[in-house]
Parts: sequence; C-alpha cells; structure tokens
Amino acid sequence: MKQLLSDLEGDKLNVFMLFLLYVLQGIPVGLYKSIPLILTNRGVPYSEQALFSIAYYPYSMKLLWAPLVDSLYFKRFGRRKSWLIPTQYMIGITMVVLSLFISGILGESENPDEVEAIDIKSLTAVFLLLTILSSTQDVATDGWCISMLKPSNVGYASTCQSVGLTSGFCIGYILFTALESQGIISIAQFLVFWGVVFLIATTAVAVFKREVDATADSEEVTLGLLDTYKHLWKMIQHPMLFKMILFLTTYGFGVSAAESMANLKLIEKGVPKEEIALLEIPMIFVKIFVTLFVTRFTVGPRPMNVWIITFPLRLAFCLALTLLVFMAPLVMLEDGGFPTEFYGAIIIVFALDRAMSLAMWVAVIAFFARISDPKMGATYMSFFTTLNSLGTRWPISLNLWLVDKITYKYCAMESQGTNTTTQNFVTNITGLDLNKCHGKEEVEACKDGGGVCETSIDGFYILSIGCVVIGYLWFIWAGQAVRRWQEVEAEGWRVGRKNCSNTEEEDNGNEEEMEKLK
Repeated sequence: MKQLLSDLEGDKLNVFMLFLLYVLQGIPVGLYKSIPLILTNRGVPYSEQALFSIAYYPYSMKLLWAPLVDSLYFKRFGRRKSWLIPTQYMIGITMVVLSLFISGILGESENPDEVEAIDIKSLTAVFLLLTILSSTQDVATDGWCISMLKPSNVGYASTCQSVGLTSGFCIGYILFTALESQGIISIAQFLVFWGVVFLIATTAVAVFKREVDATADSEEVTLGLLDTYKHLWKMIQHPMLFKMILFLTTYGFGVSAAESMANLKLIEKGVPKEEIALLEIPMIFVKIFVTLFVTRFTVGPRPMNVWIITFPLRLAFCLALTLLVFMAPLVMLEDGGFPTEFYGAIIIVFALDRAMSLAMWVAVIAFFARISDPKMGATYMSFFTTLNSLGTRWPISLNLWLVDKITYKYCAMESQGTNTTTQNFVTNITGLDLNKCHGKEEVEACKDGGGVCETSIDGFYILSIGCVVIGYLWFIWAGQAVRRWQEVEAEGWRVGRKNCSNTEEEDNGNEEEMEKLK
C-alpha cells in the first residue's frame, strides 16, 4: 500500500476522479444487465431478448465517432470536457425522463393481477440511446486518462476503469435487482435518483476540474477531423493492428453461451431472480480484490501474461456453469427451493469465473494503455476497447437468437395424482398438441389446458459445450500470438508519428521493422 501511494504521488486526485467517472459509466451498464432477468422472469423468449441485446452495441460501434471526440472541441473549455460534460448531462436528463415511462414499457400495471405485453422495441430504443451517450462518455474518459496521468502511472488507468465500472455495474445490476425484487424500490425510482446524481456530479467536474492543455503537459496533439479518420484507416491497415482486430473480435466466442445465459437458465429452472442477484453481492469484493491483486502483474512490459494463464481457466469454469444449470432440477427440493450447498456451489463457480474474466480484462486494458499512441489517445484506446466489446457482444446476440431455434419443447398432460408428466400429446379440442411452449402466451395456454411444458432438447447445453470446445481450439493460435506481440515495442504498434498521410517509404520502413521484430 505504501508503494502504491508513493507511485501515485501527484496523481491521487486524478485517479480518484477517473474512478468516479467510471462508476457513473457503469450504472447504466448494470441497469441494462438487469433487464434480461426481468424479461426471463416474465417468460419473454430468448429470440426476442436477442433484439434487446442490440442496445449494447454502441460500445462496439463507438470507434466511428471517436475521431470526432479527438478533433472537435472547445479549447478554452477542454478537449475531453467538451464531450464528457454534455454527454453526462444528457445521460442524467434521459434517466429522469425515462423514469416517467419505463413502467408502461415494461408492461407494469397498477393492478398486480393485470400484466400487459412488454414493448421490446421501445425498451431497446431507450436503452440504445443511453448506451450511445454512455459509450461517448467512455471515449472521452479513456482519452483523458492517458493525458491526465503521469506516464509512469498510466497502467493504473486500467485499475480505475476496472474497479470503477465494476462498482457502478454492481449498483445498477446487483443492488437494483435485489431491492426491486423485495419491493423496496422500483425501476422508475432508481432511474430518477441516479439521473439526479449524474447531473450533480457532472456539474462538479465542469466547475472544479481544470483540464491541462494537451500541447503543454502531454504528448497528445491535435489533428484535424479528416486527418484523424485517415489515421484511423492507417491503424486498420497496420499489419500488427490487423491481427489484433482478429484477436479481439473472436476471443469472446468460447465463453459467450455459458456466461450470457447461465443465470437466465437458472431462473428458468426455478431459482428466483432475487436470489441470483443476492448471490452476486459477494462478487463486489471478489472483483475489487482481484483487480487490485492483478494490477501488480499488469503494470509492466508483459501484462498479457495474466491473460494467457486465465483464459483456459475461464473456459473450464464455463463448463462448470453449464453443469450448475443441469444440476438445478435434480437438486430442487419438494417445496420448490434449493439446498444451501447448491447456492454455495453457485457462489464459488460464479466467483471463480468472474475472477478469471476480470483478470483478463485488466490485463487487456493495461496492454492497450501501453501500446496506445498518446497523440491519438481517445482514438487508440477506443479502437481497442471497441473491438474488445464487439468480440464479446456479437456472440451473445447470436447465441440468444440461436438457442430457441435448437431447443425443442412440447406441452404434455400432467398425470393425475402424481408429480410426473406423461409423454402423451393432448389431441383434444384445446389444440395443445400444436403448442410448442414458445413464449409466455403458449406457456399460459398449456397451463390453462391442464398441461405442463417439457423440454426434450435444450439448446443451451449444445451451445455452451460447443463454444468451449471452439474456444480451446482458438487458444492454440491466440496463446502463441499474444506471447509474440508482447515482445514488440510500443512504437511497433503505432502508425506515422509526423502526420497521418504517411509516405510509401515510411510504410515500407514500418513493414521491414515488423519483419525484424517477428
């Protein structure tokens, strides 16, 4: 701890402010994560939830407007504050306004017995707006952290991001879900409260935090908008960065099915959603501890050594998550509850999986900070974090859409006097023989007709195991590639230093240098 405080001498307030900015950024992300629990609890099919997953895609598209954040600003107000302050004000206002309509969008009614249909399209649209604003704030914050901190402390930017986002995520997801399930707070009340907090915090940053002139105290320089996009195109063409693009857009496939659907499947198997949220409370301490512990290994020339160790372990824990879902109906008690040992197993497996995921994240962010070009701070960091987000999001949407396609259910009659069901399809006038138990309406129709929905083939197991196998095969290439990349100096990841319109001679020189490094 003494060494940490000594390293941060002169940067303590900057680190604290970065932490607070990332906490605010994590709250809408956590709230977004809580919505699928509500949808699953109300029987919304996974194929419809795949549409809602699109709302998170701005984090995977922010690279398109990152050059605007780098190039267009008010010099007197500050390069990063010119974007950070307006976007955070808009987030706060959007949350306050959304609090007035969110109950109707979610199909809630004053009469508890009356449940209206959930408007998935409107729900997706409003959260899409929130994530667009939040991702723009992320671009500005990522760029500011590079020029705000001393070069020797840039590695701590990943710690601020990880701990801050984790704390905000826990507030928006775990704390909200637990309180909402107990009837202590509604989603409308949560939105209006944090909307006001956003407005107050943003005002404080705008008034009290002065941004240092980039040309005076940092390497960061100003490029025109067109030059910035040219520089971005050069980045995409860079031989090393092209391989990084392939790496970042594919590494999340192996863990996507198990990690994105395990908690939803546990709810489907009978575990109450409030229990899932409460079980994740210990993850707050796990995440903070792991981040602080891993940071000591990522502040250095080879931060990705942590990633190489933890990725195969994370795949193994994905298999454990799948096993938990399989065991849930087998260990269910007669009263519909679950034994304490099963909840203990959920805590252990989820904690270990999250620890591996977080360790990988800290390592990757630290590696990004090391190889990013300070003169293009926001664009470089956003280039990497955008691809990192894309690599985790598209497999989730694909699996959510696909799982219902390869899952087969039917409506069977419940045997009289027993707790088991028969395999005989109902062929009477109710038409239950045609009921595939897809969506809440067909499930309710099955129950009203005296039947019960049974699953003959669950696509979740097929996808989870298949993705993990693909993940291990992918790691054979990725593990070796990452080891080689860490030997490349930071300059080897950057394109022209003088301007973004590099000459062919400079390009050829870079290619020759890359060959020597290889």
